[in-house]
Amino acid sequence: DYPEQPRGEDTALVTRILRDGRAVILDAPWLYVYVFHGANTFDTEHFEALFRAAEAVDEGCDYVQAMIALSKRMPIDLTAALDGVTAPADAPAASTRPAPGTSPASAPGMPPAPALVAAPGDAPTVLVLTPVKDAARFLDRHLQNLAGLDYDRRRLSVGVLESDSRDATWAQIERSRDALSGRFARFTARKRDFGYRLHGPRHAREHQRERRAVLARSRNALLSAALRDEDWVLWLDVDLSEVPRDLVQRLLGAGKDIVTAHCVTRPGGPSFDLNTFVLTDAARGIDWSPHVVDGILQPPRGLGRRYLDELRDHALIPVDGVGGAALLVRADLHREGLCFPAYPHARHIETEGLAMMARDLGLTCWAMPQLEVVHPLHD
Repeated sequence: DYPEQPRGEDTALVTRILRDGRAVILDAPWLYVYVFHGANTFDTEHFEALFRAAEAVDEGCDYVQAMIALSKRMPIDLTAALDGVTAPADAPAASTRPAPGTSPASAPGMPPAPALVAAPGDAPTVLVLTPVKDAARFLDRHLQNLAGLDYDRRRLSVGVLESDSRDATWAQIERSRDALSGRFARFTARKRDFGYRLHGPRHAREHQRERRAVLARSRNALLSAALRDEDWVLWLDVDLSEVPRDLVQRLLGAGKDIVTAHCVTRPGGPSFDLNTFVLTDAARGIDWSPHVVDGILQPPRGLGRRYLDELRDHALIPVDGVGGAALLVRADLHREGLCFPAYPHARHIETEGLAMMARDLGLTCWAMPQLEVVHPLHD
């Protein structure tokens, strides 16, 4: 009894199925693709039935419009897909790349810019935000990570906020301002000092309330200064050594309002970001009170929690806490008040506090254990 999506159109959500108490949304089910990967058929007869269906030809489909609509969800080269087919005048531009050995002009200190990946005119706009402090030794690599993102620069903006640095972080940002402004749709740089200096080990329990409260305030101040009309906000740490070129596309492809990548110490290695976690069944019976320090929950590693390095058999999984190493948030949620609490919210703060706030709003946070960004161990 569900309405069918009119072929040749790409309209709003049309089908909502409730299963196990959760809403599963099919956006444009007429573009649904079933992938055979060797483990999703019951027997030979089932496989043959699926294979016959895959070979079927639907002569009633508007091929051009279907490919244009599908290109909004997948990185399809429309030049190849529509080869020999007359496309309508309003079809999006096909992907264009410079000839081998050539590239657009590069800014000093930055790697050659990859070719823009052409996307449909209504491809999501993304704002990449990074709070920084004493980050001079990481900035060059961070700029390389930004330059390496394989996403249309016309749809990608960047913002940074520097605070309380004792090194040359702000001077480096100032030197890179013109280069970054020319490489992305928009670049925003702000300086705001909070007067906070860490005295002692960074991860000592007694420092977490104040340290992470300042980081939460930095994130919120940056969000207020930089967010305009973008569709999404991608929070990206400055000290990541490796970021997949298709990070933006893959996070967007999850189709979730809040989703984080897996931050590891090395490719395929253990999780670095322990703020992203899934509560175990045993967590319900744990007395957490001995682990509440300065109003925030700080349990020992693994107590009632599982981390993403234990969940790599999942491509996408709901999580109870999130970190901010590579965190994608639908911008409207931020506009509606979802922020990084600088105070204990349900005994959590900053990114974990955001996850608790999202839960209170009826939202689910998600993670992609197989999508890795690398944060090497350093002082």
